[in-house]
Amino acid sequence: MIGAGTAALAATAPPAAAATTPHRVLFDNSKAETAGNADWIIGTSQPDPLGQKANPTAEKDWTGALSSWGVALQKTGDYSLKTLPSGNTITYGTSSALDLQNFDTFVLPEPNVLLSASEKTAVMKFVQNGGGLFMISDHTGSDRNNDGADAVKVLNDLMTNNSVDSTDPFGFSIDSLNIGTDNPRAVSSTTDPVLNGSFGKVTGSIIRNGTTATLKPADNPAVKGLVYRTGSSGNTGAFFATSTFGSGRVAFWGDSSPIDDGTGQSGNTLYDGWNDPAGTDAALALNGTEWLAGAAGSGSGGTGGTCTAAQLLTDPGFESGSSAWSGTSGVITDDSGEAARTGTYKAWLNGYGSARTDTLSQSVTIPAGCTSAKLSFYLHVDTAETTTTTAYDTLKAQVVNSSGTVLSTLATYSNLNAASGYTQRTFDLGAYAGQTVTVKFTGTEGSQLQTSFVIDDTALDVS
Repeated sequence: MIGAGTAALAATAPPAAAATTPHRVLFDNSKAETAGNADWIIGTSQPDPLGQKANPTAEKDWTGALSSWGVALQKTGDYSLKTLPSGNTITYGTSSALDLQNFDTFVLPEPNVLLSASEKTAVMKFVQNGGGLFMISDHTGSDRNNDGADAVKVLNDLMTNNSVDSTDPFGFSIDSLNIGTDNPRAVSSTTDPVLNGSFGKVTGSIIRNGTTATLKPADNPAVKGLVYRTGSSGNTGAFFATSTFGSGRVAFWGDSSPIDDGTGQSGNTLYDGWNDPAGTDAALALNGTEWLAGAAGSGSGGTGGTCTAAQLLTDPGFESGSSAWSGTSGVITDDSGEAARTGTYKAWLNGYGSARTDTLSQSVTIPAGCTSAKLSFYLHVDTAETTTTTAYDTLKAQVVNSSGTVLSTLATYSNLNAASGYTQRTFDLGAYAGQTVTVKFTGTEGSQLQTSFVIDDTALDVS
């Protein structure tokens, strides 16, 4: 995108009440986000924008084309913002103050340098363990630093060439397009938290040289298109999309023009998309951040409140029968054909050697004040399949909402995971603090040769 303009923080009203614990957001500036005409920073004081002005009231109190975004969040009192400066490395699990483990949301605003192998691992682990990732692309060919990589290539490489999960983990790919001008419209929804967040109703956005994404719900059923290019719908032409991965959340936006407030450091050619009347870009950016961070307005209940350390699942070892669990009749059993890990009962899904789907689920409320929520279960997979390459029978471990919508597919196991004995599996559900969610297992068996998925000694430990 190119152009010129000025900006004002006239976008939307912030939430009325401040969060007990600020939601921590890290904006990246380590991947040439200010190369060429770009200026994708919330402020020139880095890593802490408060160094320029501690109590900003207008976007020009901070210098950067993303200052409207940063100042709007700062003014709510609900957010703690930092920037990863140029020359730094993206990390997860280190002692650095700017390590991703110290943040709830990571914003990649049109990165122009490929992430290293370790950086891609860091980002994917961050999301998998409950972090929020905001990926903002631009059109193909927008290689601002002429290193051979534009944002489309950088973000697709992150999703398809990492050590954590390269099998379309988020359920979408970014299209190699340069769409000159369009005013994409939002889907009709009164409940989606991004389209109906605390910062206002989203009706649409703008493309001023940008791209879209192709959705692949077969790879990740949680992927959802929210804003579409004119004439597009379904799995093609998604301009703004959301998804989940592990315990975390992901948002994609196909152009940097909407987040540009038109003002920044001298020498840059900028465009005021933030206040462009053709879209509700400010609300989309701010609601998206809110949802990714798990803020109160996103429906997650925020991080305030109290938490008493506890194990939340009822009848976690199935010894009391099926009263606390829902699912296929006969799944919870003391049948001696498969041994329980402890006690007498276990959950035995499939194992019939014929086409069949079994389910097992339990609804649970994770207190808003809990900073740690760990789901664990022991799984034994027994199979008569002889292949070492094809997953004929599968078990999905998922988190779903009260309507049955999949919030996250935590893992998919298959006949290829067959082994003697039980193996403990553990997942972080911290992103769902303050929510009532359902832990669900779905076993799907093909028409020949049995595969048994046997679960025992479940737990959802919070603290």
